[in-house]
Amino acid sequence: MSSPASRPRLRLFDLPLDVIDLQGTLTLLGDWLADPARAPHTVVTLNPEIIVQSRSHPEFAGAVQRADLVTADGVGIVYAARQLRGQDVPRAPGFDIVQGLMERHGAELRVFFLGAKPGVAEAAAQKAARDYGVTVAGLHHGYFGPEDDERVARLVEGSGANLLLTAMGAGRQEVFNQQWRGVLGVPVMIGCGGVIDVLAGTAELAPAWTRKLGVEWIWRVAGDRKRWNRAPRLLNFMRMVGAEKRRKG
Repeated sequence: MSSPASRPRLRLFDLPLDVIDLQGTLTLLGDWLADPARAPHTVVTLNPEIIVQSRSHPEFAGAVQRADLVTADGVGIVYAARQLRGQDVPRAPGFDIVQGLMERHGAELRVFFLGAKPGVAEAAAQKAARDYGVTVAGLHHGYFGPEDDERVARLVEGSGANLLLTAMGAGRQEVFNQQWRGVLGVPVMIGCGGVIDVLAGTAELAPAWTRKLGVEWIWRVAGDRKRWNRAPRLLNFMRMVGAEKRRKG
C-alpha cells in the first residue's frame, strides 16, 4: 500500500481522508497507471453513507482504512472536515475521477467494468469505448455472492486491466477490492457506486449546478424513491458531526 506522506491525510470518525483535489487525484492515479509493476492501489470516494454504514461493519471500515487514496466525494464530508478538523478539503467525486481518467488517458486505459445489473456493464463499456476511446479489458455484472468472489477476481486478473471500476454498492465494492487486491493485481481499483449506471445511461447524472454546489445527493434522493432510505443515514451523519463537535468543544 502506498504511503500518503506526500499529501495531508485527516481522520474523520476513525476513517482516513486525503486532502487532495480532483486534478491532484487524476495526476496521482495517472502516475500509478504509468507503472503497472507497482503494487495495486485501492481508491475510496468517501461520502456520509460510507461513514455511517462502516460504523456497524468492521470489515467495511477496515477496507477504507487500508485504502491507498480516500477522496472527499460529497459535500457532507467537506462540511465534517471543516467542523471537526478545521480543514477545507476539496472534493474529488467518483464520477469526475472516472470521467477525468478516461478523458486524460483514452486508449491507454484497459478498463474492467464490474458491477450493476446484467447488461448495464456492457452498455457502459460500449459508450466509454465510443466516447473516450478506452480499451474494454472485460466486464461482469455485480449480482454475485461471496462464494463467487474468487472466480470473478481471477477473471479480472486475467484480463490485463489497468483500471478496475467496481460498482457493487458501498461496502461490498470496497471490501471486494481490498480483500482480493493481491489477486486482482490492477494498478488502480476504484469503488465507484453508480458510475457504471451513469456511463451506461441507465441512471441520470445530477445537473451541473447541483454538482458544483455539492448537493447532487439531494437531487438524487428527491427524484428516486429507491434512494429515500438514504435520507435517514444522511440525517444520522449530521447528528454524528454535531455530537462529535460538542464533545470536542
